[in-house]
Amino acid sequence: MKKKNNIVSVGFYALGCPKNVVDSEKMLAQIAQAGFLICSDPEEADVVVVNTCGFIEPAKQEALEIIRRAVELKREGRVKRVVVAGCLSQRMGKDLFDHVVGIDAVVGLAERDEIGGVIKDVLVGEETRFYMSRAESSVNDTGRLLITPGHWAYLRISEGCDHKCSFCTIPAIRGKFRSKPMDGILKEAEELVSAGVVELNVIAQDTAYYGKEIGMKDGLAKLLKELEKIEGLEWIRLMYVYPTGITDKLIETIAESKKILPYIDMPIQHINDEILKMMRRPDTKKRISAVIDKLRKALPDMVLRTTVIVGFPGETDEQFEELVDFVKDKRFDALGCFTYFAEDGTAASQFQGQIADNIKKARQDKLMLAQQRIAFEKNSERIGKELICLVDSIDGKKRVGRFYGQAPEIDSVCIMKKCKVKSGQFVKAKVVDFSDYDLVLEQVKH
Repeated sequence: MKKKNNIVSVGFYALGCPKNVVDSEKMLAQIAQAGFLICSDPEEADVVVVNTCGFIEPAKQEALEIIRRAVELKREGRVKRVVVAGCLSQRMGKDLFDHVVGIDAVVGLAERDEIGGVIKDVLVGEETRFYMSRAESSVNDTGRLLITPGHWAYLRISEGCDHKCSFCTIPAIRGKFRSKPMDGILKEAEELVSAGVVELNVIAQDTAYYGKEIGMKDGLAKLLKELEKIEGLEWIRLMYVYPTGITDKLIETIAESKKILPYIDMPIQHINDEILKMMRRPDTKKRISAVIDKLRKALPDMVLRTTVIVGFPGETDEQFEELVDFVKDKRFDALGCFTYFAEDGTAASQFQGQIADNIKKARQDKLMLAQQRIAFEKNSERIGKELICLVDSIDGKKRVGRFYGQAPEIDSVCIMKKCKVKSGQFVKAKVVDFSDYDLVLEQVKH
């Protein structure tokens, strides 16, 4: 084996959504604590760990491609062991061994914190190993090794999901919704801030559902008020907030806060009531529209991001056009559009009226073109305005960062010229231009 000072090296692939990023960061910390050397290039490591995503077919195929590459390296003698963890492991179980011959261990989500022991196990003997159980409690995410820049991090407040969306595999993979204890979340937040984090991005499968399964009223609002008290924390951003959970209390909490950003990522998935019913979403067009109007009335500077699905089984041209018209009317600041995938094990995969891929792609293109016009218009309207930006990175003489309306690794960015501020610091800058979705700014000199 390739060792440095007799230490076994481990290469790590972190795939998937922000919730999976948190799992990867926890696993990396466990690997380091177990005495292994984390290798920056997985292809130069003794052991390769792939933390997979298995939510939709493209993510599954990406994960399988990386697993196959790792197994090929093993056949070439460059890698000794391949361990597969995460959502795809949970979803496929032992079938993964047959799908990609050469995997040494398949690790379920509940075994995340045992990854150090798993690696030690596979280094002894040649037999394959399977670690799988069903998680019944919330997870402890303290003690992570961040793979995000040191000044921002994700703060996961729950695990699993209680919604029964007909297209979604998450409840089958991650189980029922389980809120993390508030004191544990606050401890994790304080730990992150003490390490230099100034922006926390609050995530869950549905953040607004926090505390509901244990009978807590206004759980998210209560948690946010406690997070606000943490000294050194500057920005609190809300991600994955279902419209039905956006209450007057939550809006009031955001409006009164100096730290909770006027930014909400609110996935609506569709707007036609019949499609929403088929999707088994808890929303209606009337309620979604009312929530958006209420948010913008209470918070005129509110930035709204959403995600939608086109090509759901049975979606007619008229229902699709209704969605396009709604997007044009409500003018979301950012929008992600996915074509529907018939995922195995979901109710929608058995629905009548499955739509051809070329039609789904055409609808996606049309909707994203409409959203592009809106985004460019909004960028044009920002020219001349001064914004407070958080610098994320340095690119030559430029700084790349974000204002409050841009979530990290998801939204557009701010490209700042004539700026000498260090990464992780805030700067006041004036919008002078835009380049497609990105804003171009210059630092305001005092």
